[in-house]
Amino acid sequence: MAFCFTTAGESHGPALTAILEGIPAGLPLAEEDLARDLARRQSGSGTGARLARGGENDLPRILGGVMNGRTTGAPIALQIANHDHANWQGRAVPAFTIPRPGHADLAAAVKYGYDDFRYALERASARETAARVAVGGVCRALLGVFGIRVGGYVAAIGGIAAALDGVPLADRIDAARQSAARCPDPGAAAAIDAAINAAREAGDTLGGIIEAAVLDPPPGLGSYVTWRQRLDSRLAAAVMGIPAIKGFEIGDAFANASSSGTRVQDPIRFAGERVVRPSNRCGGIEGGISNGQPILVRAAMKPVPTTLAPQPSVDLAAHAEAETVYERSDTCPVPRAVPVVEAALCFVLAEALLEKLGGDSIDEMRPRFAALRTLDTDALRLSPDPKIFWP
Repeated sequence: MAFCFTTAGESHGPALTAILEGIPAGLPLAEEDLARDLARRQSGSGTGARLARGGENDLPRILGGVMNGRTTGAPIALQIANHDHANWQGRAVPAFTIPRPGHADLAAAVKYGYDDFRYALERASARETAARVAVGGVCRALLGVFGIRVGGYVAAIGGIAAALDGVPLADRIDAARQSAARCPDPGAAAAIDAAINAAREAGDTLGGIIEAAVLDPPPGLGSYVTWRQRLDSRLAAAVMGIPAIKGFEIGDAFANASSSGTRVQDPIRFAGERVVRPSNRCGGIEGGISNGQPILVRAAMKPVPTTLAPQPSVDLAAHAEAETVYERSDTCPVPRAVPVVEAALCFVLAEALLEKLGGDSIDEMRPRFAALRTLDTDALRLSPDPKIFWP
């Protein structure tokens, strides 16, 4: 069975639904495991009115693929009710005919022939990411069986950057969980909160940068043999698929681009019987393959284009220039997007791990994981003999 998922549902429809295929049998899983990340997605600095007033309380339901607290190997069906749907059901909704710059409104109407931009708004909304976070929670549980941890944090918002040099990745992740801004630097977090409040008062929005890390990944996930198998390209696609994410890098990619080749590599050394790296500028991936170091990614999220202050547009029903009409939105969704980025990483890493290990059950996977080649010198026996590769 291929490892894949799909979601369905609209922002103000009855529910969001996800189907996840390919999870092996025997994984302990409960709705509470998924609820923790969904709660993080619903809170944080910059949260909009829909969540601030308690319009949603995302409680995931597992509708299939789990029995007696363990996965069965069948597709897993997940559902999250939209409690705000009751405020829309049976109600005549005014036509939405003024496209908002930066949203899918106009492009979607051209593509699908809509006569109301709400058809696009409802599905393009970041509300859909709640279903992705639920899927990511299942994948996180699978990774946890093998000691792989995924976590993220806010590195910057509105040009205010956290001071993170010298802070271990695990400590950054833990500290961010205690911050409403999801920022591990208390000083930067306070400044970010103030900047978000100022933007809200001005009817504006803010974007920022999220960093996320995979701790203790095994070497050998992904491959260079085809472009589709490269772990870095798969991570990029998953993260760039999140609404408002407009930039992505692995390791120190953009800083490395301004340096020279001799300065940006991670030297390879011996430490006793192991091969080690004193640095991790490549972000844990070389040639599309995980190298055993932490995988570190950054995602740039633009300021959301739904602003309380109106923006110039046109009314395509009246055929006249107009200003945008405000729809409820976050002043800054960056803190709430941290678990969404984590979910994207969890899915890709789970997929790559299953490709590497195979197996229909957790019990089949465990010995295969234990037998993976490591960076010990005993596992790296290369021959010094010359070879004729193409006779």
